[in-house]
Amino acid sequence: MYEERPSPLVPGAVLWRSDGPGGAVLPDGCMDLLWTGGRLLVAGPDTGPHPAGEVSGEDPGGTFWGLRLAPGTAPALLGVPAHELRDRRVDLAALWPGAEVRRLAERTGTYPDPREALEELARARADAGGPPDPLAAAVRAGVRSGRSVAAIARDVGLGERQLHRRSLDAFGYGPRTLGRILRLQRALALLRAGTPQAEVAYAVGYADQAHLGRDVRALTGRTPGAHAPPPDRAPGG
Repeated sequence: MYEERPSPLVPGAVLWRSDGPGGAVLPDGCMDLLWTGGRLLVAGPDTGPHPAGEVSGEDPGGTFWGLRLAPGTAPALLGVPAHELRDRRVDLAALWPGAEVRRLAERTGTYPDPREALEELARARADAGGPPDPLAAAVRAGVRSGRSVAAIARDVGLGERQLHRRSLDAFGYGPRTLGRILRLQRALALLRAGTPQAEVAYAVGYADQAHLGRDVRALTGRTPGAHAPPPDRAPGG
């Protein structure tokens, strides 16, 4: 079982819970704070499918609570460049002082819903630290509107190489890869709603349906049809 809801305290973040074995976590440009088995962990930005619940030392069928942070916002909270955590799940104690993490873990374990503790942790870090790199919002807006990397670099007053380096710190990958991943998420939302593949390809900016198919397979390991609702189930049913 999986359920999620927007965070009322952390802008752009999502609170989620997963029980039992699942499928795969797909690339979304985000990083997550996790709580499971009495441990605080961080899920870095993914570049491909990651087995749901696969964390060293944990039962993949166990319960996970998470706070999914909007793309580009986690490094300011964690104090670690996103690319250092790309495609990784690590203990928070590997990033912060062990005594502090033990205290936070003990506190999180007292909450009936550990997601609320993760939310408060993130909010406290945001209040104590600096804001996210404003470049992240500009890059997100640029790639979502379909602007080229060269155009985004001009918009923010950087060279393309410097933009790439700053994007690695903020997102874990460069703006071109970020654009592919955010476009993938828009495509998956339409596919899950039952939208025909040709219409999905046109709506989100793929060259054609074949391009949609190649990108979805490359980033998720499955065909676009595998993400659509079964023929005998109405969308949303």
